[in-house]
Amino acid sequence: MRFTMFKTVKPKQFKYVPRFYDPDKEALEKRKAALGLDSSLNEEEALRSRIHARWKRNQKDSFSDPYKKLSLVIYVGIILTGLYFILFTDIIETFLRAFGVGVKH
Repeated sequence: MRFTMFKTVKPKQFKYVPRFYDPDKEALEKRKAALGLDSSLNEEEALRSRIHARWKRNQKDSFSDPYKKLSLVIYVGIILTGLYFILFTDIIETFLRAFGVGVKH
């Protein structure tokens, strides 16, 4: 029998519980929970699934809004018009000369 001054630590036990994962069944349960039907998911997972489904539905609807497309076209038109005046006309130089700023000829 050996006597030591320090206590040796035993290695930690590794507890592994194998699980079976069926992606089709998981997807079906999530769809059931999103529709509010009886599913085996707990309340938190079901709520999370319903919120996610609602968010996806709202995102899909927001991209089909014609007013957003129209506003995008208007913004792009304003930017292109501004770039045209800055790069290809003398309006900016005339404006700056009127206030005494800019290049003097």
